[in-house]
Amino acid sequence: MKNNDNWWKKSVVYQIYPRSFNDSNGDGIGDIQGIIEKLDYLKLLGVDVIWLSPVYDSPNDDNGYDIRNYQKIMNEFGTMADFDQMLDELHKRDMKLVMDLVVNHTSDEHEWFVQSKKSKDNPYRDYYFWREGKDGKEPNNWGSIFSGSAWEYDEPSNEYYLHLFSKKQPDLNWENPKLREDVYQMMKYWLDKGIDGFRMDVVNMISKQPGLPDGVQSEGQLYGDGGQYFMNGPRIHELLQEMNHEVLSNYPIMTVGEMPGATPEDAILYTDPDRKEVNMIFTFEHMDLDSAPGGKWNLKPLNLVELKENLTKWQSALHSKGWNSLYWNNHDQPRIVSRFGDDQKYRVESAKMLATCLHFMQGTPYIYQGEEIGMTNVKFDSLEDYRDIETINMYNERMALGYTHEEIMTSIYAKGRDNARTPMQWDTSENGGFTSGIPWIKANPKYKEINVKNALNDSQSIFYFYQKLIAIRKEMDIIIDGDFQLLLKDHPEVFAYERTRKDESLIVLCNFSANELVIEDEELANKFPEYHLLLSNYEAGKTTSLRPYETVVLKK
Repeated sequence: MKNNDNWWKKSVVYQIYPRSFNDSNGDGIGDIQGIIEKLDYLKLLGVDVIWLSPVYDSPNDDNGYDIRNYQKIMNEFGTMADFDQMLDELHKRDMKLVMDLVVNHTSDEHEWFVQSKKSKDNPYRDYYFWREGKDGKEPNNWGSIFSGSAWEYDEPSNEYYLHLFSKKQPDLNWENPKLREDVYQMMKYWLDKGIDGFRMDVVNMISKQPGLPDGVQSEGQLYGDGGQYFMNGPRIHELLQEMNHEVLSNYPIMTVGEMPGATPEDAILYTDPDRKEVNMIFTFEHMDLDSAPGGKWNLKPLNLVELKENLTKWQSALHSKGWNSLYWNNHDQPRIVSRFGDDQKYRVESAKMLATCLHFMQGTPYIYQGEEIGMTNVKFDSLEDYRDIETINMYNERMALGYTHEEIMTSIYAKGRDNARTPMQWDTSENGGFTSGIPWIKANPKYKEINVKNALNDSQSIFYFYQKLIAIRKEMDIIIDGDFQLLLKDHPEVFAYERTRKDESLIVLCNFSANELVIEDEELANKFPEYHLLLSNYEAGKTTSLRPYETVVLKK
C-alpha cells in the first residue's frame, strides 16, 4: 500500500510521555498498562493519533532517548506483550500510534557501540564518529547541546567519540551504508507490527559536514557552535529520500521530523510531497522568541508581534507546498499557559485562547499530555528535585561561571524541561492519582485544583474546550486547506487572522493580555455584522472588544 493517503492532515495528535502519564503498578513510574487504562479518556477527548515518547530498552540517561536496544521494551514500562496489547487497543478505538524514532544517536550501552569500542578495526567502529585528538585536545571545538564538550575521550584507543547530546549518547555515522541498512531493518520491524508512523528525533542532524570543522566560538563561550556543520547537513535530503524509498513509502503512515535550525525554506524541501522525504517537521523558531542571545536559559519577554510574524511566515511559506505541525508544548518545552498565557488569575481563559490560536491554523495540531487540562510549570525549591540532565548540567556549568543560585533557578522555572515532565494530574488523591507509590519526579502541588477529574465534572473546563476544537476541525475543511491571512499585524496584544476557502471565511481573534481591548480597526469591525459566533472562551460578548485573554472565532 502506498503512502498517498493524507489522513494525518485531518488528525489531532496527543503526545504521551510514558514515564509521567499513568503508573499501573505503584513503582512510581508510568507504564504501558497505565496508558491502556486511560485510552477511553483519550478517545473521549477526540484525538486520533498517539505519539508515544520512547519506550525502548534504555539505561535512561536522557529519559529513554538513549536507546540500548531498539527492539525491546524498557523493563520499567512493561513487556513487548504489553506493547502489542496497547497497539491492539488503540486500533480497536480507531486511534493510531506514532513511535519516536531516535537514530541520530544510540546509548553507549547499545551493542553496536559496545562492539565499536572494542578495537579500531572492529566492523562496528565506523558506525560512530571516532577521531584522534588535535593539539592534545578534542578533535574540534563543538559544544554538546547538554553542556560541556561534544567529544568524550576513550583511553584504551586514544581516540574521542562524538556525542552532540549526553556522553552516553554517541552519534551514529550515517555515512556508513551498513548502519543505514540496520536502521531500516529496525524501522520495518515496528511498521510490520502495525504502528502508524514515526516522530523522528533530531533527524536533521544525521548528516554531518565531512571533516567536522570547528564552529564559531563567541566571546565568553566555552565551546564553538557547530550547528551549521551538523544541522541540515550536505546529504540530509539524499538520506531522507533513501529512507523514504527503502521504508516509509511502503506503509500508509505519518512522519514528522524534529528539525532544530530548519527554516521555512528548508521545511518546503523536507515536506514537499513530490520530494518524498517526510510529511511535516517540527520547527523551533517560535519556541526561541522568549530567549535572549546566548540560548534558551537567557530569558526575555515574548514580543507578540514577533510571534505573529513568525507563525505567519510558516503558514504562508508551506501553504499548498508542504505541511505544518502545530504545537505549543512537548516533553522538551515548558507549559504554554505559564509561558505565553497567565497561569494564575486567567489560567482557564488563557489556556483556551492559546488552544484556539493554534488549532485554527493550517497544519496538524499536537496536544501534550496535561495541556488539555491547563497544567502549569512547577517551582521546586531544590535542584535535587529536578531530574533532567540538561537542567542539572546547565546549573553546574553556570554556578562555575559565577551565576547565583537564584538567577539560575529563575531560568529553570521558566524553561526547564521538567516543567513538562511532572506527573499527569488525574484526580485530587496523593500525587494527583498518578501513582500509589513514590513518583520518579515530584508532582506539581497544583494537582488538587488542576486535574482530570475536576475537568470532566465541569462543562466549561479546558478539557471540553479542546474536545470542541477537535470536533470543529474534523467538520470544517476550511481549517485544513483554507488560505491564511494575518490581521492587525502590528497590534501588540491581539493575534488575529482570517482563514478563507471559496466563499467561506473564519476570523480568529486572540487577546494575549490581561487588558480589556477595543478593536479599533474599522475595516475589520465593519466585517463583523456578516459573521456569526462559532466559538468563544467567555459567555457571548461584543466582538468589537476583547476581555482579558478572550478568544472569539467568527464564521461567515
